[in-house]
Amino acid sequence: MFDKILIANRGEIACRVIKTARRMGIKTVAVYSDADRDALHVAMADEAVHIGPAAAAGSYLVIEKIVEACKATGAQAVHPGYGFLSEREAFPKALAEAGIVFIGPNPGAIAAMGDKIESKKAAAAAKVSTVPGFLGVIEGPEQAVRIADEIGYPVMIKASAGGGGKGMRIAHSADEVADGFARAKSEAASSFGDDRVFIEKFITDPRHIEIQVLGDKHGNVIYLGERECSIQRRNQKVIEEAPSPLLDEETRRRMGEQAVALAKAVGYDSAGTVEFVAGQDKSFYFLEMNTRLQVEHPVTELITGIDLVEEMIRVAAGERLRLAQADVKLKGWSVESRIYAEDPVRNFLPSTGRLVTYRPPQEGQQDGITVRNDTGVYEGGEISIYYDPMIAKLVTHAPTREQAIEAQAQALDAFAIEGIRHNIPFLSALMQHPRWRSGKLSTGFIAEEFPQGFKAPAPEGEAALRLAAVGAAIDHLMNERKRHISGQMRGPSAVRFERERVVLLGSAQHEVVIEDIEGGVAVVIDGQSWPVESAWTPGQPVWSGTVGGESIAVQVRPILNGMALSHAGASAEVRVYTRREAELAALMPERQEADTGKQLLCPMPGLVKAISVSPGQEVKAGEPLCIVEAMKMENVLRAERDATIAKIHAKEGDSLAVDAVILEFA
Repeated sequence: MFDKILIANRGEIACRVIKTARRMGIKTVAVYSDADRDALHVAMADEAVHIGPAAAAGSYLVIEKIVEACKATGAQAVHPGYGFLSEREAFPKALAEAGIVFIGPNPGAIAAMGDKIESKKAAAAAKVSTVPGFLGVIEGPEQAVRIADEIGYPVMIKASAGGGGKGMRIAHSADEVADGFARAKSEAASSFGDDRVFIEKFITDPRHIEIQVLGDKHGNVIYLGERECSIQRRNQKVIEEAPSPLLDEETRRRMGEQAVALAKAVGYDSAGTVEFVAGQDKSFYFLEMNTRLQVEHPVTELITGIDLVEEMIRVAAGERLRLAQADVKLKGWSVESRIYAEDPVRNFLPSTGRLVTYRPPQEGQQDGITVRNDTGVYEGGEISIYYDPMIAKLVTHAPTREQAIEAQAQALDAFAIEGIRHNIPFLSALMQHPRWRSGKLSTGFIAEEFPQGFKAPAPEGEAALRLAAVGAAIDHLMNERKRHISGQMRGPSAVRFERERVVLLGSAQHEVVIEDIEGGVAVVIDGQSWPVESAWTPGQPVWSGTVGGESIAVQVRPILNGMALSHAGASAEVRVYTRREAELAALMPERQEADTGKQLLCPMPGLVKAISVSPGQEVKAGEPLCIVEAMKMENVLRAERDATIAKIHAKEGDSLAVDAVILEFA
């Protein structure tokens, strides 16, 4: 076994590998760029080596720097994580030449399956069902359009060396093919250093299901069940679960056996994933193979009890698999939510900045429920524009799917992040969605269920009353603290008067009376009593306790003259007044937002890649105005209506903050 390994990656996956290596008694070496000097993975590793500038092209993607770091530290093996160099055939070859072991598949398997075009050719040769498409390299947009016309719309344009949704576009027309081809090539070159793309038929109403395989260097390959990854936006997975609510035992076996046959055909010898696109009728087609550890591997680990990182390390050291196919048993259900630094109300555009608050839910196992949080950040750390926007992966496991979803919903409510925009409100709302809970999924789920984008719904019914009760209890606790601090004592009648309140929950108004009970207070709202018990203290970002006997967690954020409360995906501003204050508040004029209708504002922090217009130019609705790159994704900003360009404030190469003015309209 190895004494020391280097992790050629960053963020949560680097931290994840370090945890397993530490448990195995193996020392670890981290590598870091200028932007990651104070990163969590650097602090966790036994040693750390600086490898270059913030941009991945000058640091994490430079093979020579990784090899030099191994030689300098005496690392015997390298775990690549996912992304970056993990699927580059040249990487394990360079390591082998330097006498360093690659903790991943052999170069031949990467060449055959890591390249999306070659993998489809190999699958077709192995008689695996594949999606109709053009497997050759496409030279230009004109050829792309001709191919798409022959295949039939819609089509998927994909980077040959791609992964993680980068370099991927869906096109429904010739115009979209031409534009998507250019964007996919540019993103592919930026993310992978390889701008080749191919085109295949896009299956309508598909589900994304993948099989985890594990092989050793002695010819043994097994499959570890499936993961359903259909909840996606911009072709990037958001929620994964294992097993899939679609599959039965027979379909699972057939998919697994196909995946194993394909892996054996290319001599696969590590952890890998064979991805399928599945129809609602349980038909399935080979999509691609990822010759690396997947982001969503924790859900497989929780239902199988197998540490995939440990198995990868043992296989790389030459050990045989410790399991046969008959030994693999799937137990319970697991759900994973990807916590992203992005603004769901702005079409999920990336957000950067400092994590002023980062308080994940408590990890561990209790009453048959497991909560796990894989992360690479910490409170006070910074989310930069240079890398993927993932903050954490929140994973829950329970005996049943319903229990795993409920545990996930509760864990999301208890996850507090401030300082940047994040997608927890969206994930919380999604956990309550009846279609998600029923398991009727497809890759179009988010586009279909949130066609106008996401906006946190206002609480309704009993959910609204529970938040009103929490708001009143918080206000009462704050007032009690103020009275003790000041030393003021008041008579019974005055105290009774102060316990009569008006709670404004958004625009809804509720008459409230606060009564003391053992262990807490009873909040009487519009005549209905809600017992509230909690050990919450002012300043904590999450209120946890019971309301009406039900255990809940509520995110609390102070605002002017009140608090913003969020629970189960619903959010509301809450203000608690005396009756006289409520009468006066009703007379206050509403604040008017500034008119920015004649400006194009930068929707997220990013780098201006191109300005497509000039002053005085007339543009039509839908025409591109500029391209802004953030976190390895190119975002085309288009005109919302016909207009004339009056003035341009930004230029190519500018780094802009959110809401910075890019240009003005006449």
